[in-house]
Amino acid sequence: MSKSLCQACGAITAGHDIVHFGSGGDAYRDLCTACFNTEMAVRVGLHQFENVRFEPVRIVDCDGATHEFHFRTRLLGDILSLEGFELIGGAPAGYQFQMVGDAEEELFDLLGRLIEKIQRALSVKHIAHDRRGHHIVDTIVRGRIEWDEAAEGRKPQVLVDGRTFSWDELGAMLMAFEGWQFKLSIFDSSDEV
Repeated sequence: MSKSLCQACGAITAGHDIVHFGSGGDAYRDLCTACFNTEMAVRVGLHQFENVRFEPVRIVDCDGATHEFHFRTRLLGDILSLEGFELIGGAPAGYQFQMVGDAEEELFDLLGRLIEKIQRALSVKHIAHDRRGHHIVDTIVRGRIEWDEAAEGRKPQVLVDGRTFSWDELGAMLMAFEGWQFKLSIFDSSDEV
């Protein structure tokens, strides 16, 4: 797990909890999430903003596997972003979710809605694996588009059911539907799909 030094409070912080922050003529600094949120609150005049750090939560999926979700809160002006993610090798990976709300919204309400969103997503499997290999369970696949660092050029990979599949692997699974029509819809990471 990579670690960095917060240039505001001096804390040694996990790399996934650091924000490279600056604007305009300001020098960029690496800030831990708490210091970033404090600075943003001052800049936008939210004097009552409270940095809350949530403990990880374990949620069981429809196959009975347990997933541990960590949480990160980011104040982005008048928007509050709450992210829930698994850590694999010390970095966010696997299942990743986001919920956004108003900066003055009760953070525990936002957390409750995010956990409900996670539970809904974990209650469904889109891709199964059996003797035939990986295949699409139904006619709907929900996931996240990511960049495939291992591929040459700009090639996507997808994260479905908390697992990464290459573009070629997804294409092979789609061949079971050769001749069918499809509709590709893209949503913001905080939207419900």
